[in-house]
Amino acid sequence: MRVRMLTAVAAALTLLLTGCSDGGTDTGGKVKLRFQSLAWQQESVDANKELVEEWNASHPGIKVQYVQGSWDSVHDQLLTSFEGGEAPDIIHDASDDLADFAYGGYLADLSGLLPERLTSDIPRQSWETATFDKGIYGVPFLQEPRVLIANKKILDSSGVRVPTAEKPWSWEEFRQITKTLTEKMGDGKYGVAWPLKEPVSVTLNLGLSAGGQLFHRGEDGKVTIRFTDGDGVVPGTVHAQVNSDRSASRTTLGMGGSDTLPGLFGGKYAMVPLGFSYRQQIVQQAPKGFEWTVLPAPAGPGGPAQGVSPQTLSVAEDSPYKKEAAQFIDFMLQPGNMVRLAKGDWMLPTGTQALADPSLHTEKDGWATGAALARDLRSAPAQSVRGYPEWKDKVATPALQEYYSGAIDAAELEKRLVEDGNLVLARYQR
Repeated sequence: MRVRMLTAVAAALTLLLTGCSDGGTDTGGKVKLRFQSLAWQQESVDANKELVEEWNASHPGIKVQYVQGSWDSVHDQLLTSFEGGEAPDIIHDASDDLADFAYGGYLADLSGLLPERLTSDIPRQSWETATFDKGIYGVPFLQEPRVLIANKKILDSSGVRVPTAEKPWSWEEFRQITKTLTEKMGDGKYGVAWPLKEPVSVTLNLGLSAGGQLFHRGEDGKVTIRFTDGDGVVPGTVHAQVNSDRSASRTTLGMGGSDTLPGLFGGKYAMVPLGFSYRQQIVQQAPKGFEWTVLPAPAGPGGPAQGVSPQTLSVAEDSPYKKEAAQFIDFMLQPGNMVRLAKGDWMLPTGTQALADPSLHTEKDGWATGAALARDLRSAPAQSVRGYPEWKDKVATPALQEYYSGAIDAAELEKRLVEDGNLVLARYQR
């Protein structure tokens, strides 16, 4: 039997024998919880550690230990720790990584553990990102839309219409504007650079605005992949920009977002689609005198809807202190604390009270644009699909990379995403 389970049994026996109880937290010593955080930007790490220290100072009977994790290896690391009985009590992750852990019984259902203050403050569409089979397996607390980071001087001098959150570019207008910008900028420069080293989430999440969904759940609860006209808008636009319009750089297709920043600063690209949090790197790295602005991503008939996979806080099913872990999560996500976490990560809070904070609605560094987009953020299309990680890695990523580079056509892309994809999903839904 696992050490932590033995500890929990011993604690319970102690309470029974002594007849003493302190809300389930007095075990003859102190409850000790491990909180694994994936914060990596220094501001975010500092904010998380400060909140842990504040909790420990005000809750002497429930001590929280800060454990540093890494986004690069979190899925495999968590799987190993779950199977080995060594998972942290409180788990920081992203909602699109939770499905297999939730269905596998590794995460606690938080439905009866969270206070009404927290459940009512976070909108329904955010809760949907962490809901599996009607259970809640994570608290979504930070999110980021994908935006266009633009060289303001190039944009202003071109004479093109500048989009706003209320009136974004359509996908057709966006394609035409990138052609116009490319023509005005001259040889060797491009209206847009798409960093698509990881193309799947970008394609799916932006595709919601065009009516794309790709994953469809039937009455039997099983998911199948269908490729509709809406699913083709975003990949079709990128493919045309790279291969026929020549308005998007081919060399950036294999890059990550950070890799495109030198070209943006140097005037090689007028715009780069990036996650909202990239603004911090721009503030830190942009050369003196570089003027930039944050624009909303293009929108389709569905409006500026966009899929997101919020960062989440979960509790391990094996934790003997689920109630105390939920109390810590509630503390971390008080409105003021949620604002601190959001600013530390340069992202947006999910909570409505935190999102209303004036500091998140300033024009400086594009905060106001991001906050205006928050109401249209939706659960990412693949959020609750079992087998999505395998489909993404083995089917969708290589297929989209080849399509964007021009190696395959749209018909072959659809065939691989749908036919090969459904074979993968079927194995997880037997």
